[in-house]
Amino acid sequence: MPRRTNHPMAQPVFEEPRFGEGGTILPDPGNFAVKHLSDQTIYNQLDATNALQHDVVSFDQSRLPDGAVYPLQNAFGAPGVDFVNSISNSGKIIFHLVGDTGVTQAGKIYKNELTVADQLSAESRAEKPEDCPAFLFHLGDVVYDFGEAEYYYDQFYDPFRNYARPIFALPGNHDSFIVPGTVSADEPLRIFERNFCATTPNITPEAKSLHRTAMMQPGVYFTLDAPYVRIIGLFSNSLEDPGVISSENGQWPDVPDFQLSYLRAQLAKIRDEKYSGAVLIAVHHPPFTYQPPGNGKSSDHSGSPAMLRQIDSICKEVGVYPHAFLSGHAHNYQRYTRTISFPNAAQDYEVPFIICGNGGHNASPLILKDYRRLQDPNAGADVSYLEAQPAVTSKKLTIDYSDDYNYGYLRATVTQNQLSITYTPTGRQGGKVPDTVTIDLASHRLVQ
Repeated sequence: MPRRTNHPMAQPVFEEPRFGEGGTILPDPGNFAVKHLSDQTIYNQLDATNALQHDVVSFDQSRLPDGAVYPLQNAFGAPGVDFVNSISNSGKIIFHLVGDTGVTQAGKIYKNELTVADQLSAESRAEKPEDCPAFLFHLGDVVYDFGEAEYYYDQFYDPFRNYARPIFALPGNHDSFIVPGTVSADEPLRIFERNFCATTPNITPEAKSLHRTAMMQPGVYFTLDAPYVRIIGLFSNSLEDPGVISSENGQWPDVPDFQLSYLRAQLAKIRDEKYSGAVLIAVHHPPFTYQPPGNGKSSDHSGSPAMLRQIDSICKEVGVYPHAFLSGHAHNYQRYTRTISFPNAAQDYEVPFIICGNGGHNASPLILKDYRRLQDPNAGADVSYLEAQPAVTSKKLTIDYSDDYNYGYLRATVTQNQLSITYTPTGRQGGKVPDTVTIDLASHRLVQ
């Protein structure tokens, strides 16, 4: 098929979705197609008004009812039924997760995103079908700095031009923050929805000459239902910190409370169906980020305890807790284990909380003092002090692994009995190696 015109009004519609460039492997771009100008002037204006800390955005309700899920097969069109059946028959599903891939500078920094995207793309084209991931789930901050349409090609479509599977996404704060003076048609969530929440498999203007069709997610929050796993995706809004999924009883009046009833309905569906697969909650802003004991502060982003408290409260009310919690935002890799006592559970749950926000934009030190990188926390260090008035009985919180040197991504494998999540760094700086955590689905306990 010939590559289409770059004319901004050209939006062909296909009968079936397209992922990447089919059998054609396109080489890495040497530079940005659209020069990215510095946003420093805008940041200075926003910092002067503290807008990044108090400007939230409203959003539309999902096209699906609260208790409905989006089946993986729908993303593939007509071949979806056979594809999903093949996964079910194989006894496992593999998929990718990554966060914060967008980059704003060409040259060396752009190569970091390309390295991650190329490695993901290579895995998506594995020779053995049983080794291929079924999809990529993006944890937010697809396009920096403020989700502008003109940067989607350089920061998303071109880096992932060879990824041969669907790419689902949650909007991060950089995909949703509205710079004052932006006209309604150019608001970042509108651009995000055009590319990820379309109603037909069309090629958007942002894709330019490439053939990946827009995804057809039902909204900026949704539940992806696939063999052996359900991923409940929440939109944590546009603040730098903290993450916000509701009005929080009027503190953020512009934020609708849609996601509270949605989360309650999704968990109730899992309970009522006696669903036995893996349950994941994904959200851009992390509940926890590392900081040393005392008054030490992290060098990047802080956690969102109020957001976690709301999620925990609904989980406790319904009687269902996820097997793992996944996020991005902090520009590094962090893996925690949270041990909780959950109502009616035979034994304590051990829940991984994983941050993978080093997908290309940056790789930030966990702690930076006087421009010096401090020593990484010891594996298994007790960081229960990061908890703040938890809504569930939390017995212990440990940080088990971190990587603030390299860029990387997650690869998850789910079977009938277990969920395994592996972090793969694209380099080996700081002596970092891949990290894997495995959870027994029935007991919610880590497999040692």
